[in-house]
Amino acid sequence: MKFKASSLDEEDPKCSNRSGPFDLEEPLVRKRKKVERPLDANDLIYAEPWYKTVKNLHLWNTSFIDVVLISSPMGMLGLPFLTRIKGFSAKIYVTEATARLGQLMMEDLVSMHMEIRQLFGPQESCFPHWMKWEELKLLPCSLRDVALGKDGGELGGWMPLYSAADVKDCLQKVQRLKYAEETCYSALIIKAFSSGLDIGTCNWTINGPKGRIAFISSSIFVSAHAMNFDYIGLQGNDTIIYSDFSFLNATEDIEKDHNNFFPTTHDFSCPRNAENDGQELAKSLLHVDDNMEETQKLAFLSSHVIDSVKVGGSVLIPISRLGIVLQLLEQISASLDVSALKVPIYIISSVAEELLAFTNIIPEWLCKQRQEKLFSGQPLFGHVELINEEKLHVFPAIHSPKLLMNWQEPCIVFCPHWSLRLGPAVHFLQRWCGDQNSLLILENELDVELALLPFKPMAMKVLQCSFLSGIRLQKVQPLLNILQPKVVLFPKELKLINSSKSTAFSIFHYCIDETLHIPSLKDKSELEIATDLTFHFDWRNLKQGNISMTRLKGELLREHGKLRLISGNVQQSSEIRQLVHWGSPDLERLLTVLSSRGIKGTLRKAISGSESENASVVLVNDPSQALIEVKEMNTVITATDENLASIIFEAIGSILDGI
Repeated sequence: MKFKASSLDEEDPKCSNRSGPFDLEEPLVRKRKKVERPLDANDLIYAEPWYKTVKNLHLWNTSFIDVVLISSPMGMLGLPFLTRIKGFSAKIYVTEATARLGQLMMEDLVSMHMEIRQLFGPQESCFPHWMKWEELKLLPCSLRDVALGKDGGELGGWMPLYSAADVKDCLQKVQRLKYAEETCYSALIIKAFSSGLDIGTCNWTINGPKGRIAFISSSIFVSAHAMNFDYIGLQGNDTIIYSDFSFLNATEDIEKDHNNFFPTTHDFSCPRNAENDGQELAKSLLHVDDNMEETQKLAFLSSHVIDSVKVGGSVLIPISRLGIVLQLLEQISASLDVSALKVPIYIISSVAEELLAFTNIIPEWLCKQRQEKLFSGQPLFGHVELINEEKLHVFPAIHSPKLLMNWQEPCIVFCPHWSLRLGPAVHFLQRWCGDQNSLLILENELDVELALLPFKPMAMKVLQCSFLSGIRLQKVQPLLNILQPKVVLFPKELKLINSSKSTAFSIFHYCIDETLHIPSLKDKSELEIATDLTFHFDWRNLKQGNISMTRLKGELLREHGKLRLISGNVQQSSEIRQLVHWGSPDLERLLTVLSSRGIKGTLRKAISGSESENASVVLVNDPSQALIEVKEMNTVITATDENLASIIFEAIGSILDGI
């Protein structure tokens, strides 16, 4: 956790002299970079906001996407960028809670964007002026890195925001699921299991004919508000794709925990832990209570909030994670009661009222402690009582007449947007940035120096806080020992972390825009056959290998990810069916069999340039003329004598497998 005061006015004059694509085009730019002055507000781009999405999203052929799995409400924010692309027709799966929370977040973002758009007016074209190369070259190096990325290839990821109509269209394409509810896509069974990170967040499992796959996103074992991480539901999968990237924002954990992590080598030799050992590991995971540390962070924040309001300062909290906001509300209100302070708390958002109402009617998505409140007749969260006691006030906008009548300072305000570039947070920062008694609470992932640049000089205190947002590295190895996969796919960023410990699974590393080939874990598919069809089995032993086969006639169905063969309306015939052969005949053996039947032939090469150029040819000249062409996909018999053709056919069938 970091605490910063007015030190924000001190600029770091250092700037990277890294060469980029523009240095080759313009030597003057390279010279300018070496003496580049510190950033100020005039260096920023004043225009209607654009939003950074996946790299090269505009180049994707979305018609190739079959399924989209969304693991969190925050992930929903990017969905309309994808669904509005022409040709998109994939199935989208998301939990019911994530769909509703994501809808509210998208609607709020569109509302805030429309407000700021009124300031800049309608956009002149679909390509803003600041995205032109000549303008990008003039940007300071730090801003150019934001616009282009470190490698200069991320400019195509910037997109104009979607509209309210895009949001509505996106939601119509979403299929909503409960935790552990099965849904089928083709031969795949898809399920969502709680990840514990926030309300409605999940991990996914896919069970198909060729194996079982689990996706692990950012997860928390024990949550104070959401349902806990259901890792038991992830057991029994062949492959695990580990996509918890929270470690990228926790460098101190990487330094501390890398010795307890996993190797980068492939190792199949280590035996798996016994069931009892797995249970003990599960207990050890849960005994380390990360929730206690998070509670201490909330108490720490509340103490600074109380300190600020005691001296007449106001507090601004533009935090995006719903669970953290709900817990902070409870912690701060309790601290105010203990301190006997009567300071109003405001939540200002176009969707705040709907959001708070929704959180109080979803006990099945919450942790057991919250569910127990329901059975005892208490509200699931503390904001219900705070509103009833008029300690918490909820308004849709800062210009709401009721807010203007109710407003008083000092106060505590929860509002969007965490970027500090749009929404009510911008107005409150402009009001309080010069007040040394006021406090701004931000999440640690934000570049605070750049975010606060428009509000300098900054006397307001700034408190950055990093909340637990995923699995700690020291818990990854015990978790995988419990899940016991055969193959684990990690992001390449974890490849540098090494240890001497062996694993019972094979490890691969994936990265963006690269195809990763992993060994097939299951080369056969299973087929359920109806009992009445088993009476028609007529087994035939094959010449190649110790295999027996039979032919069945029925209706092939695919249900719940499984293949089934039933009799259906197909009538079984009592007639003897002609054998179906496959494979290519051995020509030398064929000549021997033909000779035993009084047929003489010779092996010839196909005529160059003919349709049968790639075929092998047997020319029959006694007792009459005939031609046998053995091609890659079939064998063709040509003869003027029908009886001779039948004998040749029978000879070929005698050396081939058939049923």
